Amino acid sequence: MENAQAIPTGFKPHTRRSGLTDPWEPIYAASDDTTFCLGLLADAPHVNSRGFVHGGLLSALADNAMGLSCARQLENIGGLVTVSMTIDFLGTAHVGHWVEVRATPSRVGKSLCFADANIYSNDQLCATAKAVFKVQPLK
Repeated sequence: MENAQAIPTGFKPHTRRSGLTDPWEPIYAASDDTTFCLGLLADAPHVNSRGFVHGGLLSALADNAMGLSCARQLENIGGLVTVSMTIDFLGTAHVGHWVEVRATPSRVGKSLCFADANIYSNDQLCATAKAVFKVQPLK
């Protein structure tokens, strides 16, 4: 990994793993009362043929972070399902960069939740995202 960054203070290994994200590990998480963050050090498995972090990876991390930012605000639910998501790519991330998604719920309801995310590469904004999630009942 060229120009590797250190893992920022406050980030710990993300514990909610999935088959989709396993090839991208290690992924890190941090949170406070209003924001949930996911981050990783970009490396070869994260980039496309042009050498920058693939938009699909950024989209999946944003979806995950936004859903978790909402889920942390709710109790006794069966989960959240993404209804819609938009992402605007404003720049690129490269191998060796710290890529971080900072997600915040904008409206949390009993049936729908809304969230926003800013995605950074070495603290430079490279994408923004918005999503709507359907609250699933507890089984």
